[in-house]
Amino acid sequence: MRLGFIGAGNMAQAIIGGVLKAGLIPKEEIIASDVMSETAEKVKEKFGIHTTTDNKDVAKADIIFLAIKPVFCEDAIKSIRDDVREDQVIVSIVAGKTLDWLTGAFGGKKKIVRTMPNTPALVGEGITAVCPNENVTEEELGSVCQILTSFGKKEVIPERLMDAVVAVSGSSPAYVFMMIEAMADAAVAEGMPRAQAYQFAAQSVLGSAKMVLETGKHPAELKDMVCSPAGTTIDAVKVLEEKGFRSALMEAMHSCAEKSRNL
Repeated sequence: MRLGFIGAGNMAQAIIGGVLKAGLIPKEEIIASDVMSETAEKVKEKFGIHTTTDNKDVAKADIIFLAIKPVFCEDAIKSIRDDVREDQVIVSIVAGKTLDWLTGAFGGKKKIVRTMPNTPALVGEGITAVCPNENVTEEELGSVCQILTSFGKKEVIPERLMDAVVAVSGSSPAYVFMMIEAMADAAVAEGMPRAQAYQFAAQSVLGSAKMVLETGKHPAELKDMVCSPAGTTIDAVKVLEEKGFRSALMEAMHSCAEKSRNL
């Protein structure tokens, strides 16, 4: 199987790294293109794969990932549209571009899988939403999902949920990073060295997330386990509620989903 990438940025590199680490596809069968020759050369040196600045060289692959920003998507598709065959699988990680839009951009009957990964893929802890069109077979979808699980988890979803996915996982690492930064700043204000503050804050977020995933308990139940009567935690929770912590997060995610719908 030949694997190709239009775009060789961070997310493409996360996928390539996962595929190679899992031993799914040999490096000789992977090619990536990027408009920046410096990026193409860097990726070649890092992974030992084939790289190019010409998208047409990638169009020969069996599975082609569109790993580009939405603003560049139309031009990138135009550059390979006449070279893509009906038996190839196109995997898009482009935010906001629907299956109908992608089908129209490519023209004709094409096998397209719309996905939305997130940046924790860079450390093998991503989660990717997956939505195939009707032309993709179960076997082809299985091959795509095998690639996606090489750098994290995957969930097959109906396309109507994709904008919610952008808000809850695609963009959410930024919210978490902001929270970790704020927690560390507060710890520094209490006298803790900054490097140590980041360690405590980040590890607490990591451990809390694992508790949600591994215990199966409702987040509210886990929160209540920490909140002792008249204790320090419930006092902090009270302030967060007064400041609109949950409301601010929900409103931010709604705005994020709206932006995705209108891309």
